[in-house]
Amino acid sequence: MTRLLGRLGGWCARHGWIVLISWVLAAAALIGGSLAFPSPTSSDASIPGTDAQRAHDLMKTGFGSGYATGGTVQLLLYSADGPLTEDSRKKAVEQSVDRLRTMPHVERVDTPYRVGGIASNLQIGLITIRLEGNDSDKIAETTQALSKAADPARAAGLEVVPADSSTPADKEIKTGPSEIIGVACALLVLVFAFGTLVAAMIPIFAALVSVASGLGIIGLLGWVVDMPKQAGIMATMIGLGVGIDYALFLLSRHRRLLAEGVPVAESVRRTVASSGGAVVFAGGTVIIALSALMLAGFPLLATLGWVTGISVVAAVLTSITLVPALLGLLGHRVNALKVPFLRGAGSSGSGWAGLGSWVARRPWQVLLASVVVLGALAAPALALKLGALDEGYGTKGSEPRRAYELMATGFGPGSNGPLIVVAELPAKVADAADPVVEDLVREVKAVEGVAHVADPKVNTSGRSVLLQTVTEYAPSDDRAAQVVRDVRAISLPGVDVHVGGKVAALTDAGDRMAERTPLVIGVVVLLSALLLLLAFRAPVIAIKAAVMNLVSLGAAFGALAMVFSIGLGSGLVGMDAPASASYVQTIFFSVPIESYVPLMLFAVLFGLSMDYEVFLLTAVRQSYLRHGRNARSVAEGLGSTGRVITSAALIMVAVFVAFIAYPDAMVKTFGVGLAVAIAVDATIIRGFLVPATMVLLGRLNWWCPRWLDRILPNLSVEGHEEDDAPAVERREPVKLGV
Repeated sequence: MTRLLGRLGGWCARHGWIVLISWVLAAAALIGGSLAFPSPTSSDASIPGTDAQRAHDLMKTGFGSGYATGGTVQLLLYSADGPLTEDSRKKAVEQSVDRLRTMPHVERVDTPYRVGGIASNLQIGLITIRLEGNDSDKIAETTQALSKAADPARAAGLEVVPADSSTPADKEIKTGPSEIIGVACALLVLVFAFGTLVAAMIPIFAALVSVASGLGIIGLLGWVVDMPKQAGIMATMIGLGVGIDYALFLLSRHRRLLAEGVPVAESVRRTVASSGGAVVFAGGTVIIALSALMLAGFPLLATLGWVTGISVVAAVLTSITLVPALLGLLGHRVNALKVPFLRGAGSSGSGWAGLGSWVARRPWQVLLASVVVLGALAAPALALKLGALDEGYGTKGSEPRRAYELMATGFGPGSNGPLIVVAELPAKVADAADPVVEDLVREVKAVEGVAHVADPKVNTSGRSVLLQTVTEYAPSDDRAAQVVRDVRAISLPGVDVHVGGKVAALTDAGDRMAERTPLVIGVVVLLSALLLLLAFRAPVIAIKAAVMNLVSLGAAFGALAMVFSIGLGSGLVGMDAPASASYVQTIFFSVPIESYVPLMLFAVLFGLSMDYEVFLLTAVRQSYLRHGRNARSVAEGLGSTGRVITSAALIMVAVFVAFIAYPDAMVKTFGVGLAVAIAVDATIIRGFLVPATMVLLGRLNWWCPRWLDRILPNLSVEGHEEDDAPAVERREPVKLGV
């Protein structure tokens, strides 16, 4: 691999203009094509094989087109000055209902002046609109058009707030200023790290090209595969972070070689041969971790995983081709436009080398102190609260949250997430008056926590019955999930009861995640350790690296629990407490975390944490091969990479923190978790815990059984003697045992 990457880097440096123009044209063509031909996005958050999916499938058969398409829009009416039954207000509402019935795709409109359509205070009403033949991916646009049709009610002084039946997967997350803020912060860190504007711009340019290419590919792939609306933002978040980091590692090594007097072309070749190999392996671990999400049994999560992996592949490719091309074109001008009073990163980090020596002299003390600190950071993870995230946690003042609050006030908290109970009957029934149907209704009403059961609907075949059921609890309340399980447990001879709807789907998602999480974690850890074994031919190093990454994950989940589950800081990240909350409740505003978020966060973080492990181990390995002294190689490896890893981590933290400004709760969760984990990983773990354990392990770090050494391919990620040092200084890996 070293020779292959060296030849690739040398060719790109010699043909810089060809590589640069090719990348720019490819990125422009891909992003331009995706903008010119925007692909449809998928809002399908179904989980095959679950009870909620079975209920959804049954709901499509014979209950009317409104149920078949799943298109339902509700308009909440609120009269602050009096009852909705007052003549002038009622007339305005009826005019709005008449206009709604003429709108495209509207099958039926239920007036609020029906049984259960107006709240007991007579000030909150509900218009329910069932759709047919509409594009489910454009439910938001349809909702706004229907809301506009209710302008006569607004003219009468009523507040009209739309609420649709979309799921969290339907919520489009649009790009915005967070990307700009993240890039600006990254540029600032790079300027301080390198001390020159030209060097600082190279990682930014390479990352932007890779992100544009990745987003273009993702956009075009939407024509052939179901693409969730969150795909673009996840790819941008991860792509920016790794793209800048990978280019930063290559650039740092190149500038160090130039400072040692190595010619430009040779410096680029050596840089790609050694650091390029580390980039390839680091990117490989991220891709492996993300690909393992396909085992989670959740199609939406699997798609988000491999789509995000596309941005990582683009980052790796630009790092080993575009960056060498830019370095070859710039030559020594890479150090041009120096910023006054900034020294830059120099040839090595003497402070980090001193820290490495300090750790090497007292490894046991450092190990114990690091474990205590990391344990304290991870302890809050025991309070991590998983659950449904409903619109009650939306941005204060937004339409979804206002609709949620009006619905809860007028019709009870459970009305925001009704259960769709669909039962398969043992024999055909004529109508809802059949004794089997009546028994089913009675059983559902008897379930603890059920507040209301609507009149049953029998499908055209007479073999299924549908009951819309409202619980006493909000969708995010754990007790709502228990009601789902209790309804499913109803036992009637020959009757199969299924429960669908938002609450049921999220309950099934949580159960599926809990079932598949051990499998996903095991595969990620095993494959990542195997990749490290191939890279360094050292089993102990591979196992230790996997364990260290799990430690950093504990700190990340501890931070998530502290901010969201305990609520200390949820307001700082933009999660607004309800208007009725007390001052103390506002400070400690607990927010549930969607059940699939920890698993995806695990995959992303495990891969990203492995990046720094690979770069640090590569430097330590190179030093060890020169002189064979373990403690000294640890100190030198930390000294040569500490400042660069810290700069890279600071960039990634800045990018992730910028995304916390997004209004979407899922993006906020990822921003907090990723930022904390990367910060902890690059400081406590890579700066103290990893060096201390490597010093204590001594020669065992690089031990490899002879039988294993014979069968492992020699990928040589740490580079050959032709790249760094004379052959006489090289040492072979330690062989202990048989």
